[in-house]
Amino acid sequence: MALLQVALDFVDLDRALKCAREAAAGGADVLEAGTPLIKSEGLECVRALRREFPGLRVVADLKTLDAGRTEMECAAKAGAHAAVVVALAGEATVAECVRAGENYGIEVQVDLLGAADPAAMATRAEALGAAQVGVHLSIDEQMKGGADPLAVLRAVRAAVKIPVAVAGGLTAETAAGAAKAGADVLIVGGAIHKASDSAAATAAVKKAIETGAAGADAAGLYRRVTGENLREAFEKVSTPNLSDGAHRRPCCEGLRPVAPGLRLVGRAFTVRAYPGDWSKPVEAIDLASPGDVIVVDAGGLGPALWGELATHSAIGKGIAGVVVDGAVRDTPEIRRLGFPAFSRLVTSNAGEPKGLGETGVPVSVGGVRVSPGDWIVADDDGVMVVPAREAAEMANHAMDCLEKENRIRAEIEGGKTTLGQVTHLLKWEKIG
Repeated sequence: MALLQVALDFVDLDRALKCAREAAAGGADVLEAGTPLIKSEGLECVRALRREFPGLRVVADLKTLDAGRTEMECAAKAGAHAAVVVALAGEATVAECVRAGENYGIEVQVDLLGAADPAAMATRAEALGAAQVGVHLSIDEQMKGGADPLAVLRAVRAAVKIPVAVAGGLTAETAAGAAKAGADVLIVGGAIHKASDSAAATAAVKKAIETGAAGADAAGLYRRVTGENLREAFEKVSTPNLSDGAHRRPCCEGLRPVAPGLRLVGRAFTVRAYPGDWSKPVEAIDLASPGDVIVVDAGGLGPALWGELATHSAIGKGIAGVVVDGAVRDTPEIRRLGFPAFSRLVTSNAGEPKGLGETGVPVSVGGVRVSPGDWIVADDDGVMVVPAREAAEMANHAMDCLEKENRIRAEIEGGKTTLGQVTHLLKWEKIG
């Protein structure tokens, strides 16, 4: 039966150890000192895992690229049962790792990350004496909606006799399929180390491996999306999640919902209008598709060019909402209808329909460029524009932020501690 290896991809040792305790209680077979943890805490994290979990195998995910002898010696002396070298380091480094492993009594595992021909590279790693090879869909590739690693896994499994591990977004839902595809070791990271209860998450994955049946999907978390299910992801995340995941990208400045609690997700149908000229925004209702968001650039000025009657019309057409960099009115009626409307201004006076402006062109809303087909996500904290070309990556990074926050929240509440203490705020303040 395939083994379950839990990747402890933290940057603080105490958080990693807390998760490791939960993972061990849930039935993990192997504990992995993840690359971020080793880079942050050094090989002391391996020593700590060996001390606290003498009955479990410990892997040091060094991702060695050079100096193979030195790095394998250090990992072995720290207590690791196995350590990882990246195949792209080249044959000289892989061979040196294997020789050092034989000398110091540590298994050498070869990560096929980035290999153009993973099966061929796995075959060469086996010939060089590797104890295991790993099929790995990187986190950064996952964020782009990268391919499922199972096709590569099957090819590698057919090419070598040594054990094969697989990593890359595995969950309780997908673990059984990975085991059936030939994996000897399933490396699970985020679905366990970002879970609020890592013991339960580990047990769910372990059960899936043992029974061969897909487990629960954890409320749609830990899935990486592509164009087919972007809306589902955007409906789960907040605008702060999107901002954090996109390196603190700002929202549209000055645009607010007409009522608290409104949420908006949809593709942008853009309108450039002159202040107060409500002709083109109303025409857009007829031109837009159900589920679209009408995005109006009115220069940030009044009079109002959207109100109750436009809202009734938009609801009837199935329009998801409206964003106006200008003014709206009839806000009591819009609130009563529950229509997601966001604007810079609210004013009682409307302008006249003169027919100036155009639709389906790039516009600027709240200082942010919006092109037709971009995604709009809006809530009480603001309006975020997600360019269509970045949609999958931004959605996945936002989901990652949401998942990490769930774990941090559980640690704060469970330990009766503070955010600064959980995240080691002082330790991570920038020097200089």
